[in-house]
Amino acid sequence: MVLNRGIIYHEVPVTDVVPSKHLKLEEYETDFDSIQLNGGILVKNKAVSLDPYMRGRMRDPAIQSYAAAYTLGKPIDGFIVGEVIRSESTEYPVSSFVYAFASVEQYSLIDGPRLALLARRIENKEGLPFSSLVGALGLSGQTAWWSFYNIGKPKKGETIFVTAAAGAVGQIVVQLAKREGLKVIGSAGSDDKVAFLKELGADIAFNYKKENTLEILKRNPIDIYFDNVGGEVLDNALETINKFGRIIACGVVSQYNLPADQKYHLKNWPVIVAKEITYQGFIMLGKDLTEFFATLPGLIASGEIRLREHITKGLDNGEAFVAMMAGQAEGKAVMSLE
Repeated sequence: MVLNRGIIYHEVPVTDVVPSKHLKLEEYETDFDSIQLNGGILVKNKAVSLDPYMRGRMRDPAIQSYAAAYTLGKPIDGFIVGEVIRSESTEYPVSSFVYAFASVEQYSLIDGPRLALLARRIENKEGLPFSSLVGALGLSGQTAWWSFYNIGKPKKGETIFVTAAAGAVGQIVVQLAKREGLKVIGSAGSDDKVAFLKELGADIAFNYKKENTLEILKRNPIDIYFDNVGGEVLDNALETINKFGRIIACGVVSQYNLPADQKYHLKNWPVIVAKEITYQGFIMLGKDLTEFFATLPGLIASGEIRLREHITKGLDNGEAFVAMMAGQAEGKAVMSLE
């Protein structure tokens, strides 16, 4: 028997997630020698990705969505990087490393079907840290890359507006856009994050808590809006976006913790028709990421793409997740289990 630890989902939050109430760190013994792998692997986790979509899974299971609700009394799950310590898979031998969707525990079982659906063996020829493997080369980076190129369809000389621009996804979008010759407008929630965006090359970076988003966009009409927040800012973007503009619907972090009667109701939606705007959401499952993996690791290793990571040591009672949702993370939120 081995002592395992995991973040357990205890109660459905109505608004904000409260550490030690909705999420609790618990210890329990697991017999790793006799546990059935069912064609899968057992991993010792090295890093865990914290992502806003996880808030959407903390709901009544009767409410349907693209991802199943978390199960009360069980560990939450998410994307991890781990070392294989037992295996029934020839593709993932013992001592290899894997990026996968798994329970947020010290040790995780990934059975055969889940392994086939949501896992990738890590070669890491560039020698990047686990935090970057689970973050910039994980869901966050994949999201930024695929949606920017496939929905945004950037053209040199265009203008893009990125919200949560200093966050896990936004910081990569900002840098990709500059590489493609776009004018970049980025918003963030602190002066420190604004300074970071300027370091990344953003042409206009502002603190949305201190400056008026709509006025800035009126002075700088946009062609692409990378939306991480939804709400009133989406209305601002619709009002100021150029004809044939593209809106990448990545997230609505401003709305996740609000009860239904307090969620923002969009006012400018008719311009989607009038301006012939492309407004597209997306789920990353099954996307072609061949070019992403061929290109981004080298850009990160060379320093051409810079990363800011907010690393928490060890599992907790939900404090790191709550801080991320409140905008307190400085970059990509990762839990390190090394």
